[in-house]
This record gives sequence, structure tokens and C-alpha cells, in this order.
Amino acid sequence: MGRHSISAAVKRPGRRLVLSIIAAFAVVGIVGSGVFLWVGGYLSPLFAAADMGCTDPEQLVVVADPSIAPALADIAKEFDAASEECVATEVKSQDSADTAAVLASGNSKADAWVPESSVWLDRMAATATSLGQTAPSLDVRESIASTPVVLAAAATKATDIATEPVTWARLLGGTLPAILPDPEASAASLAGLLALRGHSSPDDPRQFAGAMIELGKSIPASTSAAFGALGATDQPAVVITTEAQVAAYNLSDPAEPLVAAYPVDGTVALDYPLVVLASASRDADAAGDGSADTAAAGVASRSELLGAFEAEVREAGDELAAAGFRAPDGSGALEIAGVGAEAPAAEQALDAAAQLEILRAWGVLTLRSRMLAVIDVSGSMEEPAENGLRRIDIFQQAAVGAMGKFSGEVEMGVWVFSTARNGDLDYEDLSPIAPLADAAHMQEIAGIIQSLPARLGGATGLYDTTLAAVQRVRESYDPEKVNSVLLITDGKNEDENGIDLDTLLAELAKIDDPTKPVPVIMIGFGPDTDLAAMQRIAQATKGAAYSASKPEDLGIVLVDALSQRACRPNC
Repeated sequence: MGRHSISAAVKRPGRRLVLSIIAAFAVVGIVGSGVFLWVGGYLSPLFAAADMGCTDPEQLVVVADPSIAPALADIAKEFDAASEECVATEVKSQDSADTAAVLASGNSKADAWVPESSVWLDRMAATATSLGQTAPSLDVRESIASTPVVLAAAATKATDIATEPVTWARLLGGTLPAILPDPEASAASLAGLLALRGHSSPDDPRQFAGAMIELGKSIPASTSAAFGALGATDQPAVVITTEAQVAAYNLSDPAEPLVAAYPVDGTVALDYPLVVLASASRDADAAGDGSADTAAAGVASRSELLGAFEAEVREAGDELAAAGFRAPDGSGALEIAGVGAEAPAAEQALDAAAQLEILRAWGVLTLRSRMLAVIDVSGSMEEPAENGLRRIDIFQQAAVGAMGKFSGEVEMGVWVFSTARNGDLDYEDLSPIAPLADAAHMQEIAGIIQSLPARLGGATGLYDTTLAAVQRVRESYDPEKVNSVLLITDGKNEDENGIDLDTLLAELAKIDDPTKPVPVIMIGFGPDTDLAAMQRIAQATKGAAYSASKPEDLGIVLVDALSQRACRPNC
């Protein structure tokens, strides 16, 4: 089994005395007349500097992503101790998403930032624009480390996963279940989606969209939660993450270690740029307060100290490797259980524009929906399809597959319709709109799908049903969700006693409320549908109309219906 598949079997890591563990041990000490928390031998970097005879240290503040902050904190402590200057360097651990938001609002007081990826710089600028702010001036320097995107597996299930080559193609095809931490908060997840898109078919955009829909069905609260879920799944699965995160997890001596699977069809890597935050202006402010004299006396400026700290970090390759990071160019050997000694070649995931485009698509595909599914059960559904089965049989198969594309957070109800289905009404309410996470509700819908052949009869009462469905969804509108009607039919309106198309369109215009949009997604399959009428209805509700030439195409057009929500009505 080569290193490009799954790394060698995990050996349980031994316990190590590292500074971060020592720092976690705290005792209460009395200082002066107050009670303070004494951590790692010092109350703070300022007290550490004072203990070394430095009574008025220059304090540097470096904000770093939690994945690399512990390693940088150790390097900072060594830097302060070895420096001939009076300096106290504080490394603050903060999620890159939070730091990007703080910077975008113009409220950061830090001297430097080490994000999880360069893509956070573009996301920060985009956030600033959305807030009406000018993006802060940044001095973006070269990366101090890198780590490839990998697929993490529980050690006890790694052998099952490696029965065939580990590839992105397996994720796209659905043969290798995967868990994806929220890419809104994780650059590793977003870069993983970039790699996944790079291996999808350029001729079939539905393939990548379908994979994102599947990944979005269950989004863990964090990468740690995703790792914890691996051991709990009956079916072998992987988490899209980074090699450094696998290394950090295994160094914590977990009950169930992980192994890093390196896709044989290639991967991407995250960079960790060092970003200097307006240090020049802070130096200028300090000079105005009289520090120019100290500078003339040979005391280092803040920017000089920051430059010295940067040099220290770039010389600390061994310390960063011990924490699971590769050199900026991807080179370097690791000696950590669960990851390969040498990493495969990986392209830097630096295409920020592509990643932001993927993020927008992800936001659309994972919008939580509140949907009323309206199913045609007219007599024509008895007619044979191309493969010899009845249309209703093919629809049942497609419906089961389509249901699997929705997460438990989606709310769905079910109507069926045909003329005079329920007294004078053309529609029958079989299940209320409720969360699919409710097992009883999900079972009820599955039972309805199975019962459809026994419900066939009558003609297609399309227009009355469409109007009633829009009214029903708007009556119980939830502003926190995408409220819509999904109507599936194999025919055209045949209700001579009901409203006509012009009346339907007029009524839809009358009840239209821009604050409570209810788009109608219409899917027609078979040769008898009236696509022109469906398109007019879709346009009136800012929905979409699709024609599936064969009933088995239902699952394909459903992906389109979900993936194009953001561009309607101009898709």
C-alpha cells in the first residue's frame, strides 16, 4: 500500500512534555494584594519579560489561526527569551473567519496575522466592501508553512477504505462517503471543494453540484466534531481536512487515532502567509509620542522587532514540522503517527476567485428549504415509459433518489393532484410541511411514495393545484428558509371546470409579495407536458421550469433546480 493511498498504520503517539501542556497547568498565586491566574510560570508575556529584567517591553501581538497558533506561541517564547531587545510577543489564537471579520470592520489592534490560507485575505476584502468599509492596508509576505488537503479516516477503518485507490473521483461518484466541515469557516474545506471541482467532469456541471448537495446534507459544527463522527459511523467515511489537522489530532493522544489518505489523483495545499497589519502607521504614532529619541539611541522599532520575529519563524522549520506543517514549498519530512513522512506533490490552492465562486455556490446549495412537493397522480401515469415500466414506477425510483439529496434540516410536505381528487378539489394534502429530520415524518413520506400507484386516476388538474399550493406555502411562510413549491407532472392542464392559464397568472400576480417569495419549480417529464405554460408559471413566481425527456431524468433536473436558486429568474 503506497504512501499516495493511505499512510502507514498508526502507532499511538507517546506523551510529550510540550510548552502548551505546561501552560495549561495553572495554579493560583498571590501577587501584591490581588489574586491572579499563574499560567506557565508567568502571568502574561509582560510578566515573563519583567522576570528577565525587562520592565517596559515592546509588545508584539500576532493573531494566528488555531491550527498554527500553538506552534507560533512556542516560537514566540523562544524569540523573546533570546532577543537582545525588550520585547514580549503575544500569539492570539483566533479562527481566520473571525479575524477576517474584525479586520474588515477596521477594529484590529494586532501587528500581524497568520491566516489558514491566502483566500481569507480576499474574503476579508469582500466583507469590508459589503460593510461599506475600505479594506485595510496589508503587507502580505510569503508563506511560513504549508499543509496538503487530505482525506482523514479512522485508523480502525482505514483498511476498508483502501481496498481501492483513494481518489476524489470516489467522492464525486458517491462510493466514498465524506464529511465536510463548514467551508464558510474552514479554508481546508473550501480548498477541498476546489480539488473536488478540479476532478469533476467539465462537461457535466451537475456532477460537482450534486456532490456539494450530498456533502451539505450534514455539516458538522467543527473539524473536531467531524473527526469524532468518523468512529461513530457504521460505514467507512472520510473527513476532508488537512494533514496538519490530522497530525494535531493524533498528537493529542485521542482514543481513536486518524490516518491521512492522500488522493492518488492529486490534491491542493494551504499556505500560511504572514500578513503585517499597518505596523508603519503604529511606528509613526509612537514616534510622535517621543519614541524617536529611543530609536536614535539604538532601540528597535516595532516593525524591526516584527521583522526579527518573522526571521525567527522562518528559521523554525523543525518546530513547525513537529507540529505537523511542511515547508512553504511542501517539502520536509514529518515524524508523526498517522501521516506520511513525505507528502505527495500538491498545487497551492491560491485561486481565490475560484474558491469564492465555489463558496457562493455552496451557500445556494445548502440554503435550508421549506418545500411543498406536489405530485401528479393522474391516470396518464399508468402509461408505459421507454423501458417498459409505467411512468409511476419510474417516478417512484427517481423520488427515492431525490429524497436522499435533502438534508434533515429541509422541511417538506406532500400533496398529490388530479381532477376531482378531493371532492371538488384537484389536490389532496397527504403530509404537512415538517422537518425531514423527524424520522416519523420521513417514514410517512416514504410510505406516500410507495402508495402512489394505488392513487392513480383522473385527469391533470394543474392550474387550480398550482395556485392552491402557492397560497398554502405563503400562509405558513418561514422567513429563515427558502419557501417553494416543487411540482412534478407528466401532462398538461385538463381540468375544464377549473381556472385557465391567464386566470392563474393574474391570481399569482395579485397575491405576489416580494417580502414572501414562493417560487414554483416545475418539472415535467414525458412527451405530453406543456413546457410553454410551465415556463410562464415559473416566470410569474420567479421559479424555474424543467423538462425531463425521460422520467429517469428527474434526479438530474432536481440538481439543476436546487443549484440555480441564486440566479433565478435569469438562469
